[in-house]
Amino acid sequence: MSNKPIAVITGATSGLGELVAVQLAMCGYDLILTARSMERAAATRKRIYELAPSAQVDVFYGDLSVMRDVVRVGNEIANAHPRIDVLLNNAGIHAFEPRITSEVLPEMMAVNYLAPWLLTHLLRPSLQKASMARVVNVASEASRRHGVLTLPDDLTDTTPFTARGSSAIYGKTKLLNIMFTAELARQWTGTGIHVNALNPGFNVTGLGRELKYAGIIEQILRFLRLGNPQKGAAIITRLIMDPEFSSVTGGYFNVGSGRSIKPAEPGGNVGLQKKLWQATQELLVEHGYLHHTFK
Repeated sequence: MSNKPIAVITGATSGLGELVAVQLAMCGYDLILTARSMERAAATRKRIYELAPSAQVDVFYGDLSVMRDVVRVGNEIANAHPRIDVLLNNAGIHAFEPRITSEVLPEMMAVNYLAPWLLTHLLRPSLQKASMARVVNVASEASRRHGVLTLPDDLTDTTPFTARGSSAIYGKTKLLNIMFTAELARQWTGTGIHVNALNPGFNVTGLGRELKYAGIIEQILRFLRLGNPQKGAAIITRLIMDPEFSSVTGGYFNVGSGRSIKPAEPGGNVGLQKKLWQATQELLVEHGYLHHTFK
């Protein structure tokens, strides 16, 4: 790639990720995208090139619900790109039925929390090579409906749930994103890497595509001009590009205003943030996805 700033975006073949990818390309960024589908990645590439013909777009393929794939993709990106300026952990799912991955992990927890945790650490050397790199984690105010937090059991809990019960599990994964952001900012003090999370608001982006009538609901919401994903994309690009956030780290910011949000309890508890960090790295080391623990 060129000397232009480089951004890694997960979940970039639809929704907020694709919108941000296009916007960054138009602002002079080269892009590294993760994707599962070659067809969808090709369509996203086409959209980017139509609006930013000079952008370079590199795609790495893998399933972010599988930690082995996260390790492979992370290492491939790091080896191909020794300098990365931005990592946007955007990929996420709201599963309305329980699914267990091939590695016997709960799918929502794997995609929404464990994958970004692991990928971020794999890309640390490349991020440190950049001047003032930024890591941006897409969280959600759904974190306020997180049920009961039980660490470390939540990370591997495969207890069945109903469609209604799925909301608390989704909310919990987003609360863990916020807690991870705060602890990572502390752990990486002095590295030149700033880490922040955001609430993208309510967006019509296909996140609830598993719902029976998701397509019809999405059409109605678009007709009513509700859930405009451009607003969610705007706060993401602000955290990535705006000088206002160049020296801010460990924060959680709101769509629209860009104001700081106090996390739902117990998300702001420093002791629990540290406990979550420890439990996560121990789990990933135990299963062989990390070869050592971090301080």
